[in-house]
Amino acid sequence: MGGSGAESLHSCIALLAIAAGSLLLAVHFYSSPQALIPSTALGVLLLLLSPLLAYAGIRRSARNGSLLVALCLTLSALWSGYGVILVLAGQGALPAPGDARDALLPGLATSTLALLLQALVGFLSGEPFLALLATAMALATSHEVALHYSSSLGPSAVACSHLLVCLLGGYFALGRILYFLTKGRVALPGTDLAEKKAQEQGWASSGNPFVAPGLLLNMLWASVFCCRLLGVTHRLFVGHVPWLWVVGTFQVGICVLSYRAMDVLMATAFGFTAILSFAGGYSLLHPTWQPEEPALPTPLLVVFSILFALLALFLSLQSPVDGLYLLVFVTYCIALACSPRGFFAAGPQGVAVAIFVASASVALIHLYNVRARAKIPTGQGAVRALLARSSLLRLREGPGLHAPYLGYSKYADAEILAYACSVLASFALTATGDPQAPLATVVIPWVVVAGGILKLLGGSVAFARGKTLESSAFILYAVMWIIWGLARFAGLQGTSRSFHAAVGIVAFVLFNSFVVFCSLFLNTAWFFYSLTFMLVAGSFLLDSIRALPAGYDIAASLIFGLVSFYCFLAALASSTLQGVCLPMGKPMVQLSGVGAGATKCLHLPARKASSVKRIADILRNGGTCGIPTDTVYVLVAACSRPDAVEKAHRSKRQAQDRPMSLWISSLKQLEPARHLFTPLLWDFMEAAWPSPISLVIPRGEWLDFLGMKDSAKYVGTPQSVAVRIPDCSVTTHLIDLVGPIVVTSANPTGEADTTHHNQVYAKLGDKVDAVLCGGPSPENIASTVVDCTKIDTGNIGFFRVGIIPKSQVLQILEQVQKKHLVVPSSATSPTTGWEELQARGHTVHNGVGRAALGEPGLDPDSEHHTRF
Repeated sequence: MGGSGAESLHSCIALLAIAAGSLLLAVHFYSSPQALIPSTALGVLLLLLSPLLAYAGIRRSARNGSLLVALCLTLSALWSGYGVILVLAGQGALPAPGDARDALLPGLATSTLALLLQALVGFLSGEPFLALLATAMALATSHEVALHYSSSLGPSAVACSHLLVCLLGGYFALGRILYFLTKGRVALPGTDLAEKKAQEQGWASSGNPFVAPGLLLNMLWASVFCCRLLGVTHRLFVGHVPWLWVVGTFQVGICVLSYRAMDVLMATAFGFTAILSFAGGYSLLHPTWQPEEPALPTPLLVVFSILFALLALFLSLQSPVDGLYLLVFVTYCIALACSPRGFFAAGPQGVAVAIFVASASVALIHLYNVRARAKIPTGQGAVRALLARSSLLRLREGPGLHAPYLGYSKYADAEILAYACSVLASFALTATGDPQAPLATVVIPWVVVAGGILKLLGGSVAFARGKTLESSAFILYAVMWIIWGLARFAGLQGTSRSFHAAVGIVAFVLFNSFVVFCSLFLNTAWFFYSLTFMLVAGSFLLDSIRALPAGYDIAASLIFGLVSFYCFLAALASSTLQGVCLPMGKPMVQLSGVGAGATKCLHLPARKASSVKRIADILRNGGTCGIPTDTVYVLVAACSRPDAVEKAHRSKRQAQDRPMSLWISSLKQLEPARHLFTPLLWDFMEAAWPSPISLVIPRGEWLDFLGMKDSAKYVGTPQSVAVRIPDCSVTTHLIDLVGPIVVTSANPTGEADTTHHNQVYAKLGDKVDAVLCGGPSPENIASTVVDCTKIDTGNIGFFRVGIIPKSQVLQILEQVQKKHLVVPSSATSPTTGWEELQARGHTVHNGVGRAALGEPGLDPDSEHHTRF
C-alpha cells in the first residue's frame, strides 16, 4: 500500500474509532438511568478504543502536520481516563455520592477547552471537517459538564451531542473510504480529498508535530489541581489518579515520538513532566492505605527545579517561547519543595493554574504553526540574530545535528534524559524516611519511574543509535533501580534482609565491573559514571546484609548524582551548541582497532548522496569500505587501486576457494573489451543484469582494461571470474563514481554473512576504512552464481542457487539463445529477460535507502560449489 493509501486507511480507522466511542457514550446517556451499558463494560470498551485511536493518529503521516494527530491523542487520553474512572465507579471504588462527579470534571472540562482550541485552529488553517468534528466533540463534553452541575439539562441532550459526533465521524470516514476505494472517482459532498492532498503536499510540517498534544496533556494534569484550588472539586482523592497516570503514560509515548521527530529538548521536557504526573498520582493514591499525606523529599525537588531551569535555558536558544514555558515548571518544583503538604498545598496548586494557562497558550501557538503558512513568531529569529553576533555561542544546526554513532537511526539522542534520571534517582535515595513506613515518603516515582522506566527508554534509544555499551549500561542500571526501588521503598523487603537479594546484587556488581572495564575504551566521563554507580550498588549490597555504615548510602548517592549531573550538562551542551561543549574526556585506554581515535571507521548514512560521494572518494584514494547491496553487506575496493584490492584480500584472510568477484554498474564499463567476449555471452549478460545473478565467465585479457595489474590474481580463479551488476541504486551509483570494484563478503572467512551495518565494523574493525550504513538488509539470501564458462556450447552450470531460482535463469538463457538461433537442451519456457521476469512479479528489492545485504560473489562460506 502506498503512502497516501496508508494515510487514508489510518484516517478512516481514527474517524471510525471516534464514531464508535461516541455511539457507545450516546447509548449510555440515552438509556440513563437504566444504564443499558453498565459502567464497567462501558469503561472497558473505551479503554479498548483508546489505544486504537492513538495508534491511528500517530500513524496518520505526521509529516503533513494534520490536526487529526492532536485530535486523536486528545480523545484517546480523555477516553482512557474516563474509562478507568467508569471501571472504578462500577466496582464500587468511588462510593460517595459526589465522587464520580469530582473524578470526571477535571478531564471533561480540560478536554472541552482543548477541543475548542483545535476547532479554532482547524477553521483558521483550512481543515473545516476536523474543526467541525472537534466542535461537536467539545459540545458533547461541555454538555456532560453541565449535566453534572444541573440535572435539568437531562442526559438526552448529552446523548444527542455524542450522536452528532458519531454521525459526523461516520460520514467523513465513509467519504474517505469511498475516495480511497474508487481512487478519487467518487467523493461525498464535503469530503473531496483531492484539493486537500494538494494543499498538504505544498504545506511542509515544521518542527515536532507532537509538541501540541504534549502541551494539551500538561493542561489535563494541571487541571486536577486547578479544580481543587478553584473549588470545582471538593477534594483530591483516588478518583483523580487515572487522569494523572494516563497523562504520564501518554507523555512517555510522546517523549518517544519526539525522539523520532529529532526533537531532543522537548522530548526531555515531556519526560520530566511525565515524572511529575506519576509523582502526583502516587501522592493522591497514598491516603488510601495511610491516613496521613505523604512527604516529598525537599532536596530532590530543588535538584529537579535546577534540571528544569537548565533545560529551559538551552531550549530558549532554539525556541524562546518553549524555554519561557518551562520556567513555570521551575516555579512549580520550588513551590512543592517549600510546601510540607506537597501536591495538597494551595501554593503548588496556584502554580498549577499558571501551568494550565501557559500550556493552553503555547499549545495554541504550536497547533497553529503546524498548519498555517504565516507562522506566529516564537522568537527564534531574534535569538539566531543575537547568536550570530557572538563568536562564543553557535547553535548546532544542519544535517549532522542528530548524526548517529553508526550512521543510521530513526531516533535522536536520549542521553540527556537518561543522565537526568540518574540525577533524580540518586538524590531520591538521600531521602530519610521511617523504615517502618517506607511508603510515607514519595520516593518510588523518582526511583522507579525516573531511574527505571525512563532510563530503560534512554537505553533503548541508545541501542537504536548504535551505542551498544551505553545502552547496555542504561538498561542494566534501570533494572537495578526498579528492583531495588520497589524492594526498599515499597515495603517489599520489610525489616528482614535476604541472602538471595545479596546474591542478586553481587551478580549485578559483576556485570557492572565489565561495564566499568569497557568504559575505559569509551571516555573518561563514562568511566567515572559507571565506577561511581558501583558505590551505589555497594550501598545496596551492604544494606541487604544489614552492614550499611551510617551515611555511606547518602555519600555514595551524592557522588553518583554529581557525576551524572556533569554528564547531563555535557550532553545538553553538546546537543545544542558548537565549540563550547563540556568535555567528556578521551578514552583512558586505546588499543589497535578499539576505542575512539584517529583511525576510527567512518559510518555514513546510505540515504544521503553526500555519503555515497564520500565513500567514492575513499575508494579512489585506496581505501576499502563496507556497503549495502541487493543481498548482503559486502567489502569493496576500487579496481583502479591495486593496493586496495590487495588490502581487501588481506583483511578478509581469503581462502583459495573463496575468490573475490568483480562488480560493474553497466556493460558500458566493459565496452572497450567487448570484442573479447562471445556474442552469446555478451547478450546473456545484457539480459540477466542488473539482478542478484553472478555470472562466472572465462578469465582473459579483458581484465587488463580494468587497471588491476598484479592484484588481478586476487580476483576469481586462474580460469574464471565472477561478474555482476547489482540491482541496487546506491551500489550502482557508487560504481558509476568509482568504476568497477572488487567485492567480497563483509565477514571473516567461515563466518555468517553480514546483515546489518553495525556488524561490519564489529567483524572487520579498522581493516575497513568506512561503512555505508543502510540499516537491516532487505534480503538474507545471497545471489545465484551461474557458471557461464561453457555457455557457447549451449550449457550453463550453477555454483549456487540463491535468491533467483534456477528456472528463471534458464528462461533468460533460452530467450538469448533463440536470438542466436541456438536451441538449448535444458530450457523450458521462453521469456524476454530479467526485466520481464520482474514485471511478472519476480521482483527484487533495489535497496535504496536501506541496507541491502552485500553479495559475496564467489564467497559462499557455508555452501559448496556444486554443478547441477
